[in-house]
Amino acid sequence: MDRLVRDAVRDYDERSMVSGLPALANAEDAVRSILDTVAGFGPLQRYLDDPQIEEIWLNAPDRVFVARGGVSELTTTILTADEVRDLVERMLRSSGRRVDLSSPFVDAVLPDGSRLHVVIPDITREHWHINIRKFVVKADHLDDLVALGTLTRPAATFLEAAVIAGLNILVAGGTQAGKTTLLGCLAAAVPARERIVTCEEVFELKIPLRDVASMQCRQPSLEGTGEVPLRRLVTEALRMRPSRIIVGEVRQAESLDLLIALNSGLPGMCTLHANSAREAITKMCTLPLLAGENVSPRFVVPTVASSVDLVVHIALDYDGVRRVREIVAVPGRIEGDVVEMADLFTTRDGRLRRADGFPPHTERFERAGYRVAALLAQEVS
Repeated sequence: MDRLVRDAVRDYDERSMVSGLPALANAEDAVRSILDTVAGFGPLQRYLDDPQIEEIWLNAPDRVFVARGGVSELTTTILTADEVRDLVERMLRSSGRRVDLSSPFVDAVLPDGSRLHVVIPDITREHWHINIRKFVVKADHLDDLVALGTLTRPAATFLEAAVIAGLNILVAGGTQAGKTTLLGCLAAAVPARERIVTCEEVFELKIPLRDVASMQCRQPSLEGTGEVPLRRLVTEALRMRPSRIIVGEVRQAESLDLLIALNSGLPGMCTLHANSAREAITKMCTLPLLAGENVSPRFVVPTVASSVDLVVHIALDYDGVRRVREIVAVPGRIEGDVVEMADLFTTRDGRLRRADGFPPHTERFERAGYRVAALLAQEVS
């Protein structure tokens, strides 16, 4: 395609010298513009190609925003309503998903791995709303997060040992906090001999291990049939001989199925929207109640206490850097309807530092060859 476009531009440039055709101000800009239109996503392609841009969103055809370094910017790009619809159609073509009046929301993945979310009227007031979330942070392992300033070395060493020991980990944080990236880095620490099964709304996790089976949800057909929700994926994952189960994000009743799987002795991890580790545990005690009237707090609260071992809370700071704010242990005890928690690492003076708590299941650390006291005694440099 690049060769064809360059040949066409060269031919036009040569003819413009001997005819009345208007000359090109910059042939290279013309090549790029045509390539973006024919083989890319038009005026948005330059933002997709920019490694500094983390997210792109449209509130209206003349309101195109980008986030760079955690800070939003209004761009000079102006589209028409028809151009927006055409772009969405092209973006969805490779995913096989659709958006229409019967299905006004859609989540999909672009060919480069970016996540696409679209909402159309009459859910929105007037214009199509589009969000494209890119994965620009080059972090595949916990060591990468240390280099980026997201984690301290002692905290990363402890989390790696916790993953190898088979503890169940809940990653909490707000939107754009880096939960999925952190979850992927934690999953990369799983021993290579183990089999991982992932369940996601759309494919986002990229785990650099040899034995990974990934599943994503499916929208209903035009007839309203064929939908595959996240609950179904979690149930099916248990039949696929998993050594670990990873759920991209729990939002609703699938949290109950995940808790039951973790409570049966299958190690796992997931992410959750929450503003702190305490709020994450409270939310985990509430979401399973959506599964039905027969699910009560008397069952859910003790199950959360015995199933979740660690909560890692990550946040996007004002300077645009994503940092882990706290790592909290869940010892497995409850008092009334409150799950007991113990601080392992907390943020003091703007830095993640060792607290005075200890994680549960020290015997699992010992079987994996770690001494918990030695792990937690490391000094922060």
